[in-house]
Amino acid sequence: FRLAACLRDMEIILRYVTYAMIAGDSSVLDDRCLNGLRETYQALGTPGSSVAVGVGKMKEAAIGIVNDPSGIARGDCSQLVSELAGYFDRAAAAVA
Repeated sequence: FRLAACLRDMEIILRYVTYAMIAGDSSVLDDRCLNGLRETYQALGTPGSSVAVGVGKMKEAAIGIVNDPSGIARGDCSQLVSELAGYFDRAAAAVA
């Protein structure tokens, strides 16, 4: 059950990081996804640090996609990468 819940939550975190990127605002991520998530994992006996590692892996993959030179976007994406990294860092800190 815990593994299924963690995988589901990873999908939800990724979705809300995407929403935050589109909105340019972390409030949707905080309000709809992160608030109370740490407490949920504590109640389930799931180590938040392990969830934070998973969020970090999603961050690495997402940044890799943004920085992929064969992608459709050309030019300097450093601001986009910084914003994206910040949202993933926020999610990792919320569960750790």
